[in-house]
Amino acid sequence: MAVKNEMARRWFVSGRVQGVGFRWHVEHHAKSIGVAGWVRNLDDGRVEAYAVGTVEQLDKLAARLHQGPSLSEVHGVEQQDAEMQQLKSFHTK
Repeated sequence: MAVKNEMARRWFVSGRVQGVGFRWHVEHHAKSIGVAGWVRNLDDGRVEAYAVGTVEQLDKLAARLHQGPSLSEVHGVEQQDAEMQQLKSFHTK
């Protein structure tokens, strides 16, 4: 059951974000923030992330996407509102 005031967002992160622990970084922080969703590598070298949570939770996750782990180099983060998916946890695809 969705919590009132929850919403969904999708992000596309570009830069050196594959092969540097970026998905683990996102999953770790998403779980600590308490959002449900997923993260995956895209064929074009970007990382896509999707999460469901409150505005505050999603803003916290977005800040982590802009920062990335130490070996990454984030050049850009595109954010979109997304349709709600019924998910119970956060995982790497």
